[in-house]
Amino acid sequence: MEDIRRVGVVGAGLMGSGIAEVCARAGLDVLVSEIGRDAAEAGRRRISASLARAERGGRLTRDDAVTTLHRIAFTTDLADLADRDLVIEAVAEDEHIKTAVFTALDKALARPDAILATNTSSIPITRLGTVTSRPQQVIGVHFFNPVPVLNLVEMVPSLLTSDRTHQRARQFVTTVLGKTVIDAPDRAGFIVNSLLVPFLLAAIRMLEAGAASAVDIDNGMVLGCAHPMGPLKLADLIGLDTLQAIADSLHAEHKEPLHAPPSLLLRMVDAGLLGRKTGRGFYDYASERQDA
Repeated sequence: MEDIRRVGVVGAGLMGSGIAEVCARAGLDVLVSEIGRDAAEAGRRRISASLARAERGGRLTRDDAVTTLHRIAFTTDLADLADRDLVIEAVAEDEHIKTAVFTALDKALARPDAILATNTSSIPITRLGTVTSRPQQVIGVHFFNPVPVLNLVEMVPSLLTSDRTHQRARQFVTTVLGKTVIDAPDRAGFIVNSLLVPFLLAAIRMLEAGAASAVDIDNGMVLGCAHPMGPLKLADLIGLDTLQAIADSLHAEHKEPLHAPPSLLLRMVDAGLLGRKTGRGFYDYASERQDA
């Protein structure tokens, strides 16, 4: 089975930059596409900061960090991804945005055997694949944040994904990137978010009802259930806008009340209080942003 050596990543946010980093650390030629120069430069800074943290933690040498960064190039033109063996879409968790990206990628990619992967957290893969002329080469490859640290990847073939695409993607993720793969069904939320999101929404409802404080809710799950992070801090880490988008996708498909985003979550997203990435969510991260 042929090697995947040239990787494209669409989007240089938290997930896209992390995916680009792990691919470059695996020795691959990585090209990241962003909507503009400012967004591309922000992605470069994000990757540099992540590599610096890995250096400080002793997980990466200085030489390896420099070499990794040199393997990553940036562009503002999707057409530049034409020669890629694999392109991983990692834009906002919005079906309209993602389908527009897949439509454009389908026209841009010159290689007839190129794999088009999506890092979607919840959108069924079939909906993204069918906007292309090659749905058999579209697959879900869902990484987890922070990508350089967490080893899990959900592999999500659609009803139209070919066995060959599934095998190539799985081999790439396990052998080249060294991640652990679980096979998930092509249903909204897949495996992890189908279990996790109702739990996070329940914690938000408990806070909204005044039944307990954010600190007590999180301490209860960390100290009482040995969770590494409380549900509200985890929601802040994921991003409250992303959490709402996943909840909306789950609710639209399954019609379960436990998937409906609580009013508190909706108002916080309306207010731009999205968690760590904006400096404030259920907790205040302003001092962390100043230190960074």
